[in-house]
Amino acid sequence: MKDFYRENHREYFERTFNIDPSTFLSSLAAKLSPGSFILDVGCGSGRDLLWLKNHGFPVMGFERSPELAELARKSAGCDVLEGDFTSYDFSSIMADAVILIGALVHIPHADFAAVLRNTSAALKNKGLMLITVKEGTGIAESADGRIFYLFQDHDLQVIFTSLGFQLLDFSRNESKMGTGEIWLQYLLKKER
Repeated sequence: MKDFYRENHREYFERTFNIDPSTFLSSLAAKLSPGSFILDVGCGSGRDLLWLKNHGFPVMGFERSPELAELARKSAGCDVLEGDFTSYDFSSIMADAVILIGALVHIPHADFAAVLRNTSAALKNKGLMLITVKEGTGIAESADGRIFYLFQDHDLQVIFTSLGFQLLDFSRNESKMGTGEIWLQYLLKKER
């Protein structure tokens, strides 16, 4: 699984780039001032970067797969840092918002809070964070061998509160890939 996004970057790009992200990015965009700087952690194909850029926001991506990072740079026309977001030092970035759209789905339950704390270091005080994860319990393995860690709303809200986030908006949405999976979406505000 650790090399899936490197080995399958072109296929992943083609499957995800043309999905309309407005249903999950509009709530964030509506709460931000014009010109707010947004960091997209786990930016994948660059789809969300391009949407946000086209809506007037300065953006920067962050991606572990060098191949996907290059595709995102080309498709969105913006900077994309490369690295492992579980250990990267985000504290010097100072974004008005950080988005993690599906980026946390491969993070083990035991590591989730630490990874969220690490990525939120990129946020200014009172900054916003948009997160999507798959709903369920335990783990699930996809046909291509990827392991997905599933979450329940209550458990996530406990983590968010412990990390000093205020919940601004929550929704449950069916996957745009037509898989029938449910995605939990959270818009959070950093309170400390």
